Amino acid sequence: MKKIILEKFNEALEQTDVEQRYEDISDDQILLESGLDSLGFAILVALLEEELDLDPFQEMEDAVYPTTFGEFVAIYEKYSA
Repeated sequence: MKKIILEKFNEALEQTDVEQRYEDISDDQILLESGLDSLGFAILVALLEEELDLDPFQEMEDAVYPTTFGEFVAIYEKYSA
C-alpha cells in the first residue's frame, strides 16, 4: 500500500508543479511540509481512488485529518482491509 501511495504522491506533486519528489518517505514526514498543498492532497486522494477504487475519507463516520505520511498510509490500510 505504501508503495502505491508514494507513487501517486509523486504524481500529485508533478501535477501541482512541485519539483520535489520522493524515492522513499519516512512515516513521520509531516504532510504540510511535504510539498503538497490542499489542492495537491485533493489530487492525491482522487488518484488513489482511481487506482484503488477506495476513498476512505468518504467512508469515515468522523473526519480524521492525518498529520504524517504514516498516518495517511494507515488510513488507507485500515479501509482497504
